Amino acid sequence: MSHSRPRALQVYAGPRALAHLRERGLTPADLRVIPAAAGGPKGLVLNGLDRFLFGHWLADSTHTVHLLGASIGAWRMACALKPDLKAALAELAQLYIHQKFNVPEGAWPDAAEVSRVFTELLGAQFGGQEAALLAHPRYRLHVFTSRGQGGLLAREGRWRTPLGYAGAFGANLRARQALGGWLQRVVFSDPRDALPVPLDDFNTASVPLDRHNLAPALQASGSIPFVLKAVHDIPGGPPGAYWDGGITDYHLHLPYAAMGDGLVLYPHFQQAIVPGWLDKGLKRRHGSTPALDNVVVLAPRAEWVATLPNAKLPDRQDFKTYRP
Repeated sequence: MSHSRPRALQVYAGPRALAHLRERGLTPADLRVIPAAAGGPKGLVLNGLDRFLFGHWLADSTHTVHLLGASIGAWRMACALKPDLKAALAELAQLYIHQKFNVPEGAWPDAAEVSRVFTELLGAQFGGQEAALLAHPRYRLHVFTSRGQGGLLAREGRWRTPLGYAGAFGANLRARQALGGWLQRVVFSDPRDALPVPLDDFNTASVPLDRHNLAPALQASGSIPFVLKAVHDIPGGPPGAYWDGGITDYHLHLPYAAMGDGLVLYPHFQQAIVPGWLDKGLKRRHGSTPALDNVVVLAPRAEWVATLPNAKLPDRQDFKTYRP
C-alpha cells in the first residue's frame, strides 16, 4: 500500500470570489491585493508558497498588485520587492530560524537585545536598497503598524506600557473600535498608487512610504510588545511609540469587499482571519464577514500540518524547544 503525502493546501473563498472561481478560475490578472498576516514563525510555513506565487505564478504579470503586511507578513512582502525574490524569501527563513543573541548560556534575551538583532536582520536584507525596492514596477507595499495613543502608550515605559496594554485589552473586550482609543493603525504606504481597500473600519492614519522610513516601519511592524522595544517617532509619521502591526491588525481582516473590482489572494497559515492580536481568545470575532466576500484564502490542510514536526505550525516556543 502506498502512503502518499497529503495535499498541502485548502482553498477557502468568499461568495463573490467563489462565483468568480467557478465561472472563470483564477489568473494573476484577477488579483489586486495580497495580504500577509502577523503570526511570527507561523509565517515561515508559507515560505515555499510565497516563492511559488511571486517567483512563478505572478512572475509574468504586468498590472499593479498591492502587498499588505503586518509583522512577519510585512517582512515577507518586502522580500517580494527584491529582484531575486525567491532567494530573498529563502534568506528570510534562514535569518529568522538562526537568530543569535548575545546573552549568557541558558539566558533569554531582553527586548533591547531582540530589537538589536532584528535591526541587523532587516539591514542585512534591505539596507541600502530602500529606494530601489520602492521603485518596483508592479508591486506597491503597505506596512501596517500600531501607534500608541493617550497618556500611557504614547511613549514606551517600564510601568506605563503594561498599564496601557491592560487598558487596551479591556477596551478591546468591549468593542474592537474601542481599541482605537489606545492604539492607532498607521499604514506606511507606497505613495504611487492609493491602497484600493478603504481603511475606515478603525482609527487609521496613512503615511507615505519612502527610503527614510521603510526600515523603521518594518522594524515597528514586527516589534511585539514586551518582546521587542517600541520604535519611536518614525520619519514622516505622527510622533509616538510604534509596535507590531498585528496588535491592531493580526490577520488584516479589512473591508476588502468595498474595493470594487478584483480579488484578494490571501496565503494564510489558517482558515480564520482574526482581526486583531487581542482578539485571539475571542472566538466570536474569528468568523467570516461580508468584508471577505472577494477573498480567496490558501491555507495549510490539517492533515498536512499533522506531518510537520510536533504535528503543529511553528511558533515562538520553538526558539526554546530547539535552542542550541
